[in-house]
Amino acid sequence: MHLSLGISTCPNDTYIYEALVQGLEKSPFEWDVHFADVQTLNEMVRRGELDVAKVSAQVYPKIEAEYACLGCGGAIGYGCGPLLLSSVGSAFCPEKPVVLPGADTTAALLFKFWHKKTGQSEQKIEYALFDQVYRSLRSKEAVQGVVIHEHRFTWKRDGLYLLQDLGAFWEENTGTPIPLGIAVAKRSLGENVICKVEAEIRKSLEIARKRETLVTPFIDKLAQIDDPNVMEAHIRMFVNDFSEDIGNRGKASLESLWALVRGE
Repeated sequence: MHLSLGISTCPNDTYIYEALVQGLEKSPFEWDVHFADVQTLNEMVRRGELDVAKVSAQVYPKIEAEYACLGCGGAIGYGCGPLLLSSVGSAFCPEKPVVLPGADTTAALLFKFWHKKTGQSEQKIEYALFDQVYRSLRSKEAVQGVVIHEHRFTWKRDGLYLLQDLGAFWEENTGTPIPLGIAVAKRSLGENVICKVEAEIRKSLEIARKRETLVTPFIDKLAQIDDPNVMEAHIRMFVNDFSEDIGNRGKASLESLWALVRGE
């Protein structure tokens, strides 16, 4: 059976899905793989272009009629949220725009959650791809922006300033882990096929966890940064037991996030 799969090039995704992409033994599926940034994947899924995909958790209420949320393959955890950074100093500037990594990203929603909860004044928001956000901060084209993925580990090295750990703020205010990303599959595939997809993702993750090294040539080639230490830190932070099974705590975090999206 041919299925299309969309994942990012970030080390946590390529770590989880590498064995699946390379071809699992006795797999019932042949995968047509699309690598893209998370906002592009969100948009592809909203247009129904992918059978299976890793997307931002916050996009789910907009696609749940067509897609089922899988119980594995996502990114949920503690201490792993997006960071609000500044290129000029340690004070937030409400008169300056904030650059966010895509309107449908969980990072964008977590910024808006923090902004509202802390009673900030009206804020101008701009959007860019996640790597462009970081480049604009480094070049000082942008004064402040929200960074995700590998750039969570390089901001000190690059002379940027932390304004707010948005994940920590979410944990403190909700008491749940941070629901960053989820895997989804088209409901039209049917329950039996969806269960087999989940089994393939879990098997792929199991293979990855049995390897002696975290970073493979496959992961290294696709990553947006060339530092193996950062890639390893990225995998260790974003791949955890929630990646194998969302469980009750993961479900609670997702429900809290989705209620926010729906305005409940």
